[in-house]
Amino acid sequence: MESSTTSSIVAAITRAIVEHRLQPGSKLAEQTLAGHFGVSRTLVRQALFQLAQNRLVRLEPARGAFVAAPSVTEARQVFAVRRMLESEMTRNFAREATPARIRALREHVAQERAAVQQPDVANRTELLGDFHVRMAELMGNEVLAQILGELLSRCALITLMYQTASAAEHSNDEHAEIVKALAARDEERAVRLMNEHLLHVEEALTFDRKVPTHDVAMALS
Repeated sequence: MESSTTSSIVAAITRAIVEHRLQPGSKLAEQTLAGHFGVSRTLVRQALFQLAQNRLVRLEPARGAFVAAPSVTEARQVFAVRRMLESEMTRNFAREATPARIRALREHVAQERAAVQQPDVANRTELLGDFHVRMAELMGNEVLAQILGELLSRCALITLMYQTASAAEHSNDEHAEIVKALAARDEERAVRLMNEHLLHVEEALTFDRKVPTHDVAMALS
């Protein structure tokens, strides 16, 4: 029961952040949240810890919890590092492509396509990001998969908050094209498509967002 209550709190706050009803930097007071949800502060604390693990919330000692506020500079740096790593990953994947690996990627792209058609922003964002980690896993490179996973978690909030539904659909289309190039073992085309894809994702982020409310109760209502 407690875990399901914690999950519902996490889902409600995530939705408020994703739908731009909570502003980055907003303080998430435990007592206010406990009153709003009608639960103990312990459950609220558990939910905030989970949100912090998801990089949606920032926990500060002696100050409390705040909605994370990734900067444009951080976003640019994350994507720059991803392009460096993923260009080489794509090159090696094309050289070592097997029917089983291509089939696994195609199945993942199909899952993305289904998710993009649904209103669950968090799920589609997770699947679109996982495509890149999946490539590393299929290559059997656990170190690369771990590094990419950490990078993806750093930019998860950025894409959750700033990627539009149309941009998400475009990402899925580009993943499908990358898989086609990999299946054809067209190394240069695959690398070019991956670089263009990451640039498109970065360029499609909309940082000129509407100003949401700082009022937690209003945002969650």
